[in-house]
Amino acid sequence: MQVAKKLTDKVSWVGKVDWELEKFHGDEYSTFKGSSYNSYLIRDQKTVLIDTVWLPYDQEFIANLKNEIDLNEIDYIIINHAEIDHSGALGELMREIPNTPIYCTNNGKKIIKGHFHQDWNFVTVKSGDVLDIGESQLVFVEAPMLHWPDTMFTYMTGENILFSNDAFGQHYATESLYNDKVDNCELMAEALKYYANILTPFSALVKRKINEVLAMELPVNMICTSHGVIWKNDPLQIVHQYLKWADDYQENQITIVYDTMWNATRAMAEAIASGIRLENPEIEVKIYNAAKTDKNDIISEIFKSRAILAGSSTINNRYLSAMGGLLEMVKGMKFKNKKAAAFGSYGWSGESVKLLTQDLSEAGFEVINDGKRILWVPDDNELKECQNFGREFAKSI
Repeated sequence: MQVAKKLTDKVSWVGKVDWELEKFHGDEYSTFKGSSYNSYLIRDQKTVLIDTVWLPYDQEFIANLKNEIDLNEIDYIIINHAEIDHSGALGELMREIPNTPIYCTNNGKKIIKGHFHQDWNFVTVKSGDVLDIGESQLVFVEAPMLHWPDTMFTYMTGENILFSNDAFGQHYATESLYNDKVDNCELMAEALKYYANILTPFSALVKRKINEVLAMELPVNMICTSHGVIWKNDPLQIVHQYLKWADDYQENQITIVYDTMWNATRAMAEAIASGIRLENPEIEVKIYNAAKTDKNDIISEIFKSRAILAGSSTINNRYLSAMGGLLEMVKGMKFKNKKAAAFGSYGWSGESVKLLTQDLSEAGFEVINDGKRILWVPDDNELKECQNFGREFAKSI
């Protein structure tokens, strides 16, 4: 049984902490710290439920909600975003209270109907629309592509709470609820991973929407996300951090990612890294084997980097599959203001470096040279060449 937790006299958290979650978005996103599905119950003169939980927990959610309130007392349901980790329990809930109005964007209505194939009592809203619930009002702010077309924020006056749905969230399981009650290093690492892997493609929209909301000069006491912690201590810190991340973010880092068959390409990667360090000891260099390191963690490191090097041996006139899968993800991220080059070993045909170079360019990187190829296993002289390649790469950035 998940117990409701009071945030204020009017607002309670009624969500689900999922300590066992390891994968999200199918198998696309690793969640080594678990996650939570945050739902909120507002009791003013009117009673409002904001969002639900992921589908596997729908019956548990309804049972817990019944322990908190007579479901027939719920006057309005707000679905800030129709993705199934937020709307999953809606079907079970509507079997109990089928006529309750569901407030969402027009796109939200289309997506909810697409998921559940039910014509419920939808009330579509747009930015600036207001729902009066008594002493407080709920103000709706559309936020399309943060990160789905239907996404919106809901702001509660009086309590000064921004219900931000996926924005500012993290896949991070905690019973502590608030940002100042958890390990801040863990929290910010998960927040960056979340931004890098989910919101990076929409960075221009993130900047525009955040600046639009900040221009409203609304007082914010809490940011209640749909995953992870609630930002209560200095809540706008994560908003300003998002503005930094959305601005073609980079740290003084180069990330080297490779895959290898018999360790020749690995030896090249290490020699290139040593060259970068010799040329500029201030640059942090990180090396990852794409076949062995979590792909979302690699994306997070690429997000932080000024430049990357991608390496692979050649197999069947192509490059290795782990690098192929990773670069498909990288293309979707639409990274800006980052440089790149390719490298790899080969036996007889040697197409991998050329193909990697092409794909890096298509992914939006500024490719600074034609890459570095080594036939078979690099000897000492060839490793020295790789080291010099790393030094020249460091000079270029």
